[in-house]
Amino acid sequence: MTTHILILCTHNSARSVLGEGMLNHLAARLGKDVKAHSAGSAPSGRVNPFAIEALEKAGIATHTCRSKSWDEFSREGAPPLSIVITVCDSAAAETCPVFFGGTGSQPVKVHWGYPDPSHAEGGEEGKRRAFELTRQAIGYRMLQLLALPLETMDSTALQVALADIAGS
Repeated sequence: MTTHILILCTHNSARSVLGEGMLNHLAARLGKDVKAHSAGSAPSGRVNPFAIEALEKAGIATHTCRSKSWDEFSREGAPPLSIVITVCDSAAAETCPVFFGGTGSQPVKVHWGYPDPSHAEGGEEGKRRAFELTRQAIGYRMLQLLALPLETMDSTALQVALADIAGS
């Protein structure tokens, strides 16, 4: 059964999109039955062009990238979520809607914070560098996540493992 993972950031324009792209790319490359999604509590309606550029330079398809609301994942018919990862501090502090897990239970939630690369100094080159470094950092954690035996872990063990990844 597919493990669905939702990556949240307030505007769903940069970090969460990088996370979705990296996780889907790595899962496919490793043959893992994992599907990443991203969303925001106040989506901007557009994906940051530096996020698209960073993904494309890494050879990751971006044709499905779009900024969307987390409401899409709390409605009937939404994919059953196993994990919800917040990647910005403001999203982590917000009260999330109810997301349902694959067994009707709440998904495991974890915060993996990253600085906002769209606020990087140094003009366009500074932003490009910040987006690439953020993509790499997110990718490292996604590889650790994909190394877990997701299909056999209970929610307590999964919570501990995801928190350990957050600390790395």
